[in-house]
Amino acid sequence: MTQLAFDLAGKAAFAREDFFVSPANAQALAAVDAWHTWPSGKMLIVGPTGAGKTHLAHLWAHAAGGIVIAGDDLAQADLTRLPQAVAVAVDDADLVMAEEALFHLHNLVTQAGALLLTATTPPRDWGLRLPDLFSRMQATAITRLQAPDDALLAAVLVKLFTDRQIAVQPTLIAYLVMRMDRSLGAAQTLVATLDAHALAAGRPITRALAADVLDSQPDA
Repeated sequence: MTQLAFDLAGKAAFAREDFFVSPANAQALAAVDAWHTWPSGKMLIVGPTGAGKTHLAHLWAHAAGGIVIAGDDLAQADLTRLPQAVAVAVDDADLVMAEEALFHLHNLVTQAGALLLTATTPPRDWGLRLPDLFSRMQATAITRLQAPDDALLAAVLVKLFTDRQIAVQPTLIAYLVMRMDRSLGAAQTLVATLDAHALAAGRPITRALAADVLDSQPDA
């Protein structure tokens, strides 16, 4: 079981109970839980899109009493109001355009607080131009998330269907896992699409309906 931010009603749910643990994310979760031991008070989670980085960032911020800032919002964040002993997660740090702001945040927070960053690639691939920021990001410990495995995707699909009060056969779950895009976001989208099609057609969610939906998707 691993993580997932369930967005069934238009709001992402980042609760601990919504995070399913599997071999794909167990190491990263353990690193987040051990945040008091991070070298220099900072950690970078690297993993593919849809693997659960944002959910982990929110879990950590809740546990550490901190905040989460989207990387592309960092330029607009008022960093002068942050106390030094604060926990800050920068989600999608590889999308940060305001390098000076990230540099300032790093120096402010790591003096007495803790800094978590998430990204799809390690810092060497971010295209950083500020040498001091590059060296600090390169010196940040990394934990990795893998793409969701079959067990995780199956658990997530079951949870998503259950949250919608939809009962489906285990064979359907196995069929979806084999054919869907391998991300937690894809699982959310697929379940929502199947539910919408079933309601519109006045029919249950079966393998035949799933096949129609999957065949209609460009990347299926």
